[in-house]
Amino acid sequence: MTDETADGMSGAPRRALGALIVTALTVTACSDRGDLTISNDGPRDVTVVTGDQEITVDAYGGAALLGYGCSPGDVIVAFTTGLEIVLAGPVCPDQRIVVGDGTATLQPLPADAA
Repeated sequence: MTDETADGMSGAPRRALGALIVTALTVTACSDRGDLTISNDGPRDVTVVTGDQEITVDAYGGAALLGYGCSPGDVIVAFTTGLEIVLAGPVCPDQRIVVGDGTATLQPLPADAA
């Protein structure tokens, strides 16, 4: 009795191929960490510090840390006025940082933005 299927491939190579496909899909899924997005709807530039990254976002502008994934901890939004707002972290790609005039909040990322 042989362990071949209709396509002539035996069980061992078929299992090896299946394992290779699963591994490739897992690596691809893990490497796509997602983008961390920031919207500045306020009239002043702000500096956003994620713990290991610092980015200045222009007034009425936006930014994205491509492939960044989650922040390692809290995120600090620093205004030119000296005000600093701490957003409890980690902040992840399913959220976006939304800055206003002296405000900073986390909002769910809209479904159509994914």
